[in-house]
Amino acid sequence: MPIQITSEHEFLVGQPTVIEGPAPEGSLVVVFEDDGSTGYFYALDTSHEGQPIQDALQIYNVTNVSDRAKPSTVKIGWSLDNQKAVLLINGHPHAVFDFAAKQGYCRTGFPPPSPAGAWASQGHEWRETAIELFA
Repeated sequence: MPIQITSEHEFLVGQPTVIEGPAPEGSLVVVFEDDGSTGYFYALDTSHEGQPIQDALQIYNVTNVSDRAKPSTVKIGWSLDNQKAVLLINGHPHAVFDFAAKQGYCRTGFPPPSPAGAWASQGHEWRETAIELFA
């Protein structure tokens, strides 16, 4: 999977954390946030006036993470075309955003589909083919 890692940090699940991963080129940014009770991954386009957040994916509920007392490593990577971002936690892909297709994929499948015409109108369910976007 050829990706450009733009951010790498160690964190503890359940400890408030915000990790930004800007695309190497352009106005796209993804952000991983653990607010102490949930982990989310956000897709932002900073060229949009007003609301730059385009989509959000739930990564976990802290209470459901069995090894939350152990440090974890987050890596954020981008495709070579700067249009797709992946969230890796301890080397395992948990979420992908495809900005060109306006689609996000995550292992929780949450939140449910957006209204027609918006991001992720087909839902956020994980598909193994999401990793193939980085081939």
